[in-house]
Amino acid sequence: MEHFFEQIGVFGDKYLSWLSIPNIMPTDIIEICIISFLVYHLLVWIKNTKAWALLKGILVILVFVLIAAIFNMTTILWIVTKVFGVAITAAVVVFQPELRRALEQLGKRNLFSALFPFDSNRVAGELFSDRTMNEIVKASYEMGKVKTGALIVMEQMDSLIEYERTGIMLDSIVSNQILINIFEHNTPLHDGAVIVRGDRIISATCYLPLSDNMELSKDLGTRHRAGVGISELTDSLTIIVSEETGRVSVAIGGELYRNVDADFLRDKLQMIQHKVMEEKKFRLWKGRPKDEKKDNQ
Repeated sequence: MEHFFEQIGVFGDKYLSWLSIPNIMPTDIIEICIISFLVYHLLVWIKNTKAWALLKGILVILVFVLIAAIFNMTTILWIVTKVFGVAITAAVVVFQPELRRALEQLGKRNLFSALFPFDSNRVAGELFSDRTMNEIVKASYEMGKVKTGALIVMEQMDSLIEYERTGIMLDSIVSNQILINIFEHNTPLHDGAVIVRGDRIISATCYLPLSDNMELSKDLGTRHRAGVGISELTDSLTIIVSEETGRVSVAIGGELYRNVDADFLRDKLQMIQHKVMEEKKFRLWKGRPKDEKKDNQ
């Protein structure tokens, strides 16, 4: 009997050694989670940009390289080794806008703010008044009735100075009449976007980045893609009035809400109206300091 068990042990050591379970440390689990997170977001980023079509082309090339390696086609393999370094540099140049956008979005995810809340110095208050909100809603649907195209960007915490400089400075109070006059056909300021900061129209005829999200409907024009594009890069809210249909749409956080009514638009504006941060003392833990009063709102 002992000889039988010895034979089983020898058999297991010889043929079943590959089934041995490796020692899994906590750091290994963390590494798996980090790599899974990065790979998932990389694939999502590739799928929603022009890189998706280019990636399929690269996969076709890799298949041919694999075939060349299997059949030992030395000339093709030599060309691949010489071109590989240049191809990486070329890919960085080709995908420069997409890479920049991906890094900007990664920097705005506030991964560390949940653990280490370095509080901002913004003072509590409203981004804009109720009057400004009502004037914008009224102007949007007045322009929609006569099919006047419009693009109104409401600034929040992320600065829009970069895009503001592409237009013509106005610095005027927000009013229904001014907005309608700006976007009136055949006027000098009707082309482009208007940027609103607080209760003032800062700039008009501003150029906005176009979204390259492949999931957007093909019947959307440049105005809608510009509205979604600026919402992907910043936390702004953009109101789009279609020149073809007169319908009003809202873009925020990379999402486009089409053909919304006045109540929906007002709800979205109210949502960002009070979205400001209080001035707090610096601390590395969550909670309220002893001398900080609770907000009753």
